[in-house]
Amino acid sequence: MSRVLIVGAGLTGSLCACLLRRGLADRVQIVLWDKARGAGGRMSTSRSPSNSLCTVDLGAQYITATPYYSKIHKSFYHELLTHGILKPLEATVEGMQAMEEGTENYVTPSGTSSIVKHYLKESGAEVLFSHQLTHVYRRGPCWEVHRKDGSPEQFDVVVLTIPIPQILQLQGDIGSLLSERQKLEDVSYSSRYALGLFYKAGVQISVPWVAKYVSNNPCIRYIATDDKKRNLVSEDVGPSVVVHTSVPFGMEHLEEAKEEVQAIILEELQKVMPGLPEPENIKCQKWRYSQVTRSVAGCPGQMTLLAKPLLVCGGDGFTHSNFDGCVESALKLFEVLKSSL
Repeated sequence: MSRVLIVGAGLTGSLCACLLRRGLADRVQIVLWDKARGAGGRMSTSRSPSNSLCTVDLGAQYITATPYYSKIHKSFYHELLTHGILKPLEATVEGMQAMEEGTENYVTPSGTSSIVKHYLKESGAEVLFSHQLTHVYRRGPCWEVHRKDGSPEQFDVVVLTIPIPQILQLQGDIGSLLSERQKLEDVSYSSRYALGLFYKAGVQISVPWVAKYVSNNPCIRYIATDDKKRNLVSEDVGPSVVVHTSVPFGMEHLEEAKEEVQAIILEELQKVMPGLPEPENIKCQKWRYSQVTRSVAGCPGQMTLLAKPLLVCGGDGFTHSNFDGCVESALKLFEVLKSSL
């Protein structure tokens, strides 16, 4: 029985764990670490502190399936649709770019993090949050891994699905294994902020759209009344609004305090949505690694740093930043793991 550590509870890590369980259940013990307090990664769903039923997606807003990926990833879409985790996006998103004929857009009624939570549940993995990996050392046939504020542990296999800049920051023996370090350093990400606005039951958000892309504001790029987008309008639960900033704004204010940036975003939001009611609660999220703008050359899906003991990296930095990119990487990681184990 091989002890496998997967680092990162986002889509790639959770699906990789699920594939391992389904394909190699009798050979692996799966442990998953994430430095955050909950699952999802950039598929993050936040809840109002005042009402847990009032939620907002702070990361991915909807899932776009092109005809190509609808076909090759048919089983994944079918599973999520069958379980009610995905449903067709019925609302019109103003300003959405024209898409290839046959493309389908989906939303997640329970939030995009429900996709990750589904795969984690299916994986049967031991999932540990607030576990931030800091050091990786080779110890004979195993890996000794260290985390912030914790004791070292040993694993037979380590799988890294965290953003590539975070991989490059790890200490220990991993630096000597990065023979293609330049390829990893060439990867780039966009940065942006997201605001979630939570309202009391009975509050009305009076706008003639459900979601829209904004082209004439230097700060705000996208807004959605998130409960309407996911068709969750209820008399007992207040509405929620999500705001994503533009990438230039995110880059310009990346190192500033979130409280200061939040104030700027709210000021700009009043220009785009004059008369917007005062929210009951606000969540400000900084996405330092929002979307991959330049992936690892050739988009290989994974990079094996050492075959024995196995240390392998994956995630959207090795493909592209959307649902299908993460699925592609998880499948490539599983191929490597299956051949090794």
